[in-house]
Amino acid sequence: MKYQVGDDIVVLHTNEEGKVVEIINNKMVMVEVRGVKFPSYMDQIDFPYFKRFTEKKPIFQQKKEKKFVDDIPKEKSKPAAETPASSNLITIKSPMIGTFYRRASPDKPLFVEVGDEITPGKVVCIIEAMKLFNEIESEVSGKVVKVLVDDASPVEYDQPLYLVEPA
Repeated sequence: MKYQVGDDIVVLHTNEEGKVVEIINNKMVMVEVRGVKFPSYMDQIDFPYFKRFTEKKPIFQQKKEKKFVDDIPKEKSKPAAETPASSNLITIKSPMIGTFYRRASPDKPLFVEVGDEITPGKVVCIIEAMKLFNEIESEVSGKVVKVLVDDASPVEYDQPLYLVEPA
């Protein structure tokens, strides 16, 4: 038998606590809740400590102030003198999902920096995928204008990595 006379119980349907006062048979017991005795199937009651450990406690959070799209300040566009016209720039994109590295190891120099001239076949970065380090080679020649991804950060397939001004 799961329950004995005198055991504290919780009625699952109402979450009220009571006591077992009599064992009727192997499937039913007589329980007393707030002075009222009634029969109950054993699968409709449980020990109170199960309820205490499984019930979710409310977490009080401060209400966050709502922000509306119209209230968010718009980003200011950069002056045209800072960056070359983006229409003639070529994007080097990630050929796979993985982790982007700008150098072969932490003590080695960067493969390419902003302002470096690159040619087809020059290694521009490494992308680690499933513990394999894949050297990514440039397919274009030109000057690196901008690095679009931080070192040691995850990249997606076809994500832009570098902007190159063609030679």
